[in-house]
Amino acid sequence: MNKKKVFNLAKGFRGRAKNCIRIARERVEKALQDRRNKKRDMRSLWIQRINAGTRLHSVNYGNFMHGLMKENIQLNRKVLSELSMHEPLSFKALVDISRNAFPGNKNVVHPPRKVSIPVSV
Repeated sequence: MNKKKVFNLAKGFRGRAKNCIRIARERVEKALQDRRNKKRDMRSLWIQRINAGTRLHSVNYGNFMHGLMKENIQLNRKVLSELSMHEPLSFKALVDISRNAFPGNKNVVHPPRKVSIPVSV
């Protein structure tokens, strides 16, 4: 990155991090790296929420997303995770559409079993 771009990205930083190129470059690189990690973590969280919602309806995440893709339903993962948490009936309608679009969704995915732990006295 050239000096001008680094200083534009370093606006608002404290101390010499906003006006000394060597320090500003380090702080900007660190800030951009943290943003990438944050985006990666949020995407992972959305996928986990969608997966939990789909498994309630006996479909796994991959088959659900493939069915939506086949039906050309273009909702991103953020919106799908919000639907699975706050609008369960709307999400169930999407699961049904996905299940009809992709025959792999008709296979039963067993919900996790309760494991009984023996209690020794």
